[in-house]
Amino acid sequence: MNIQVIPLIIVCAYLIGMLIVGFIVGKLKIKNSKDYMVAGRRMGLFMVAFSLSANNIGGGCTTGLAQKAFGNWGMSAMWYVLAASIAMIPLAYFAPKIRKTMAITIPEVVGRRFGKLASNFTAILSVLSLFCLTSSQIAASGGVINALIPSIPLNVCLIFAGIVIILYTTLGGMIADQISDLVQFIIIILGLAIATPIVLNHAGGWGAIAAKLPAAKLDFTAIGWASIIGYIFNYFCTFLAGPEMVSRFETAKDEKTARNASYVSAILMAAMSVFPTLLGLAAFALKDSLPALAENGSNAMMVVTGAYAPGFITGLISAAIICATMSSADSNLLCMSTMVINDLYPGLGGKKKLTERQTIFWTRLCNVVAAVVAMCISLFGVSIVAMNTFAFGIRCAGPFAAYGLGLAVPKATKNSGIISIFTGTVAFIVWQILGNGSPVWLMLPVVFGCLVSVITFYVVNWIEWGRGVKPAPSAYLSDAEVAKRIAEESKEM
Repeated sequence: MNIQVIPLIIVCAYLIGMLIVGFIVGKLKIKNSKDYMVAGRRMGLFMVAFSLSANNIGGGCTTGLAQKAFGNWGMSAMWYVLAASIAMIPLAYFAPKIRKTMAITIPEVVGRRFGKLASNFTAILSVLSLFCLTSSQIAASGGVINALIPSIPLNVCLIFAGIVIILYTTLGGMIADQISDLVQFIIIILGLAIATPIVLNHAGGWGAIAAKLPAAKLDFTAIGWASIIGYIFNYFCTFLAGPEMVSRFETAKDEKTARNASYVSAILMAAMSVFPTLLGLAAFALKDSLPALAENGSNAMMVVTGAYAPGFITGLISAAIICATMSSADSNLLCMSTMVINDLYPGLGGKKKLTERQTIFWTRLCNVVAAVVAMCISLFGVSIVAMNTFAFGIRCAGPFAAYGLGLAVPKATKNSGIISIFTGTVAFIVWQILGNGSPVWLMLPVVFGCLVSVITFYVVNWIEWGRGVKPAPSAYLSDAEVAKRIAEESKEM
């Protein structure tokens, strides 16, 4: 098999660029632990919006989306990403509340309201899921590198991808993460926006392609409204209780920026839903002239681009795919390490208060250790889809109500948060087993778990409100606490 030289050069240039970003940011911008964990809470609208979008657009929303369009979904594959875009709109209601907490992680907020047990359990669930997600994204990144250099074994490519992710995430923290997210999403959307019309034009134009497609392939709602609505709920649940999403809102310079970033991200993701879908449909229409095309269309986007676009464009697409996977991997890795130091260390008995330098050091060390473990997991070849399905559900089904409604219901009692976390988690696991990860009664396991969590939350509250039980402490800091925290952070600059 031949090495794809031009795509390889472009991808290498991108990877080297990310390492340089991590090194420079680490040297010039990281002054304290808040800089490292939440970018000093000073990020503007577009930095937050692009970072939110880059974290949502992974390999499944690029190559995976093209594969769905090639397969049974056809044009309706667009909903796989469009549903995520729609889910960002109601998230804008919660975004200012998330920023207002002045917290670093989800378990920190849950702990303020519902106590140490709720915080520790939420942190354990989140760290477990982030291990799985980091492993799957390293595996996907290694797969792209292996496709560009087939002479190098896949395991070596996985290790290389993991090392790059370790270096720029560990060096630059959240600031480097968001800068790389900005660059990554620009590469993703520009690469696909340039490549798609070139491919369609060289293949005879959209009219010629559409003429070769069965009518069912052009049905925008072929997957059915029940599935579409289910995907919207699924994304909303995973976004609201998603550590990497919450951490982005916490980096915003103010509450208004957090809210508006959610709207801008919705627009960006809606645009992203179009290009992979059209490339997947083009690959299906032209499959007889594409001998390298896999039967299930798993490589549809790369094959049709390589056949009908110049090498430079194929390089952009390759860079876009690896950007999509790495933009998720670095965020998952940093969120995981932050939770270990910020939540699990004090929550499970760590009595020594860490200094700023120690916090940064131990968080960086956790990055390295966690990434190495994730790399080892990826080497076992576990199904990426299976890992992602489990990870997204286990981290948010239980904590969904405790965190989301904990921000919105001031009178919530302590037991409502604790009990809802456990019932939601158990419900997700049971539904996952019953459907083997697939919907049961048109309901995905994560949505069912979140629903049970919400019902439990309100039932326990209604019972305890009737008994006169006092509300749990607020999720938000008092004005005096906020002023004190800001003063402390200013001294550390």
